[in-house]
Amino acid sequence: MAHPGSSPDLSPPLRPAVAALAARLGVEQSGEHVAKLDAALAHRSWCSERKGASSNERLEFLGDAVLELVVTNHVFRNHPSFSEGDMAKIRADVVSTATLARVAAELRLGDALLLGKGEEASGGRQKASILADALEAVIGAVYLAAGWPVVARMVLDLLGEAIDEAVAGPGGRDFKSQLQELTTQRGIEVPRYRVHSSGPDHERVFSAEVRVGGRVLGTGSGRSKKLAEQAAAEVAWGVVVDAQPGNGNGETRGDDA
Repeated sequence: MAHPGSSPDLSPPLRPAVAALAARLGVEQSGEHVAKLDAALAHRSWCSERKGASSNERLEFLGDAVLELVVTNHVFRNHPSFSEGDMAKIRADVVSTATLARVAAELRLGDALLLGKGEEASGGRQKASILADALEAVIGAVYLAAGWPVVARMVLDLLGEAIDEAVAGPGGRDFKSQLQELTTQRGIEVPRYRVHSSGPDHERVFSAEVRVGGRVLGTGSGRSKKLAEQAAAEVAWGVVVDAQPGNGNGETRGDDA
């Protein structure tokens, strides 16, 4: 009950599925946050059945731009050796419909969607395109309600592993292979890795070091052994390249240069 003279709580009622989603996202569950989050979950099929209702498409448009900036900023700052092409490939992998839909499914975002009767009947809560679009709309909503620091942290919490996988996989650069090739070309000892893990099972962090010629040339960490080794290899690759300058792609001047 409100105290005499106090302002009444004019926040819209929070649907249970939205409250649960907000908790999983780690965002506030009152005031503007509630209204924005609810708006982000309104599919056009639901709005078409309700006169005057607005869909989440504008928030999706905004969220797409915010998402790309968060991912680009993170990769730019954390991987200074990556070219524009490398960063573009990584970003494309991370912001793809498949990746966003997978993250949205893990969040059980589909439970909170507002869908029209036809879309509901056709399994809209599990459709990749609807889930991916809604996740972008949620990102746009959080940006408007809470600002850049909050939304950037949320995006990296949700997509940090996908970014790491893109950096280490086909969309990025395989630094373990590049380091192996570079040390072979230069006639020095092949890299050797040592990995250890810490933390509880559900939040385990792996740390790796790579030795070349008996020296630790790189260390790194990640959410898996593979990602930690890739991070360490990236540092070591840069050390070896700087020690004997080549063209930055594992190709160096030969004896006949």
